[in-house]
Amino acid sequence: MGVWLSRLALGKASSAYDRRKARVIEFQLNGKLVTANSPADTPLLWVIRDELKLKGTKFGCGIAMCGACTVHLDGIALRSCVTRLSAVANKSMTTIEGLDSKEGQALKAAWVSEQVPQCGYCQSGQLMQAANLLADNSNPSDDDITAAMNGNLCRCMAYSRIRKAIKAAVNGAKN
Repeated sequence: MGVWLSRLALGKASSAYDRRKARVIEFQLNGKLVTANSPADTPLLWVIRDELKLKGTKFGCGIAMCGACTVHLDGIALRSCVTRLSAVANKSMTTIEGLDSKEGQALKAAWVSEQVPQCGYCQSGQLMQAANLLADNSNPSDDDITAAMNGNLCRCMAYSRIRKAIKAAVNGAKN
């Protein structure tokens, strides 16, 4: 411990610190080319929220168990709290702020009409997961919805309204 402290005091970084140095990583974010200048192993969630200043993606658990941090990477839903920044290099990512597909628009309208949110904290992750479901399956059954949404937690227990909104969005996306 003393060697570590003395290296820091002298301004000499240890090899562990050297690996944490920031590097430039480019990727598409909501249709625009962006550059992140954080260490490659930084969780994507913190880059989205702190560096790129998009606050719609939420921190929930930090271990990919709640779904509040769900984003799309090349069209696939993933948990940004456990995804490293290096995983998005030269790829395309969509956050709730960029969810403007036909399915996304239908879901947002259905979320409002069905009055889905109570506290609202989990809703961006719920919407991102639901949009991924509808992009893959334009007419999901109740079992399909349950399977796709399993793992996106809602402390307010709005699951029945979420299911109802997804079904309403299916009809809205067809119009």
